Amino acid sequence: MNPAPPAIRWHRPLLWLAVAMAGLAVVALIGLFIDPRTVTGAPLWAKPLKFALSVGIYAVTLSWLIGLLPGGVAGHRRLSARRVAWWAGTVAAVFLVVEMVIIVGAAVAGVTSHFNVSDGFHAALWAIMAVSIVIVWLAAVPIAIVLLRTALGDPARALAIRSGLIIALVGMGLAFLMTGPTAAQLDDYQGIVGAHTVGVADGGPGLPVLGWSTVAGDLRIPHFVGMHALQVLPLAALLLELLGRRITLLAHPLARRGVLRVLVGLYLGVLALVTGQALAGESIVRPSALVLSLGAALVVAAALATALTLRSNLQPNRRTPVG
Repeated sequence: MNPAPPAIRWHRPLLWLAVAMAGLAVVALIGLFIDPRTVTGAPLWAKPLKFALSVGIYAVTLSWLIGLLPGGVAGHRRLSARRVAWWAGTVAAVFLVVEMVIIVGAAVAGVTSHFNVSDGFHAALWAIMAVSIVIVWLAAVPIAIVLLRTALGDPARALAIRSGLIIALVGMGLAFLMTGPTAAQLDDYQGIVGAHTVGVADGGPGLPVLGWSTVAGDLRIPHFVGMHALQVLPLAALLLELLGRRITLLAHPLARRGVLRVLVGLYLGVLALVTGQALAGESIVRPSALVLSLGAALVVAAALATALTLRSNLQPNRRTPVG
């Protein structure tokens, strides 16, 4: 029988932020239909919509993770750890609000928020955004440390939560690859320093909604893939638990943890692959033979590792550790 997940006490500031982002997403969606303006070739309200959805998903996930931590019933040490995580989550919520206020304000004004240093005012706003996102990143670090030291029940579930948050930190950090000036910006300064795309200027052809470049490398892709490990891996653990009720090979917690280890390795491999692809200036929709070969190799290796893992976990009467 699977260990029951710990009782959840949601982190309310982050939960309220998620609710606010849901409202903002509705407003931005309406803006897409009634406001024809564009910025850097994209609909003006596309960026607020994407950021509202991303911040909302991140906030509700982080609220859930902090809520998994035990309270003070087991002693002052645990109470202190939970307080550290609670305050870190609150700091993250505050500075995510700062980030969103600037993004929405720029949209209302009809200008770009990112990389804009065209004058002192916009340079100051961009600096505030940069500092804010660094603080949000730093706030997640103590939460990750506390989760690494906390028993979370089912070993596969625990691995998914911990690795998901750590990979998300890596994904957030990959955003800094976008902040350096491009060669074209150094040659012809136009008030913009930094870019999403590699090989062409921002604002070219892109995928619907996501906006990822269809003609060049796009650093938003590894940033996106890395950040959403925070949702993908715990959802994979949940799916494995559900499958374990029907598939004997997945019934044992250690078997599911073994499969999760393979999925974590596969996720890291995919993250490295799309990062290299973006830095090489290659579009996600036009992969080279090398990228296709490496992707196929990752899938084959993961399939073989999964088969070996399940085979090694066929031994009866294995003890179930606590994650």
